[in-house]
Amino acid sequence: MANSFVLQPDHHDFTPPYLSNPARHSPVLREPEDTPKAFYPGQPKSLSGIALRAFCLGMALSASIIGIASILVFTQSPIWRVPFFLLSLSTFHFLEFWTTAERNTAVATIDSFLLTANWPSYAIAHSAAFIECIVVTVFFPNRHWAPFNSDRLLLFAGLFLVSVGQAVRSIAMLHAGASFNHKIQTRRAQSHLLVTTGIYGWLRHPSYFGFFYWGLGTQLVLGNTICFVVYSAVLFKFFQNRIKVEEEKLVQFFGDDYVEYRKRVGTLMPFLG
Repeated sequence: MANSFVLQPDHHDFTPPYLSNPARHSPVLREPEDTPKAFYPGQPKSLSGIALRAFCLGMALSASIIGIASILVFTQSPIWRVPFFLLSLSTFHFLEFWTTAERNTAVATIDSFLLTANWPSYAIAHSAAFIECIVVTVFFPNRHWAPFNSDRLLLFAGLFLVSVGQAVRSIAMLHAGASFNHKIQTRRAQSHLLVTTGIYGWLRHPSYFGFFYWGLGTQLVLGNTICFVVYSAVLFKFFQNRIKVEEEKLVQFFGDDYVEYRKRVGTLMPFLG
């Protein structure tokens, strides 16, 4: 009898990958058990939420740069100040998150963008600044709001304050690292150190110094008379209260070391120590 060869079914699964059960083989459709819940949508560290906000801030920054360049090249209108304010805001909020994520990664959340901080007063203040600038530049483009025709001088002063204020705040956050937090801490963590070197050797509250002058600088650039006065009063009151509360906690945390540091280093903000 001639030998016959019968192919027996193999018990191994040779199903092609594209025909296999996606629930079994696709890592996209399976949720790894070790992924922290905080990274999922709707959570404090949502990766999708962070990506969306970063994308929107990038779009706002790009649009503002294009707007400023187009207005300056094709017109002589002072309306370029409006996209400049958008540029300043988008840069500020991006850097708030980036500096936190870079040097204080453990506490970086969606809130680190500060987009909804002190809501709704923060949004109202910036909306008022936009409105005043638009109204003045559209309906009173030739108005000289500064005394002694110092409009140009104050414009450059505002640009200087915005640049220096942003740089000082970002440098302070990077230098402090884990010792910096957007919220006043009521308990001292092991990561909290009394930082007195670098920019903290020149300014006692450099992040506050930065935002204080950044805010005033934006209003000088915008040419906002009303908002400049209001911003000055609101920022002074805000930081007066915040510094008082924060320094009480810092004295509790670091005792005489902070008391001596406070005597030695000022804030360089008027009437704020």
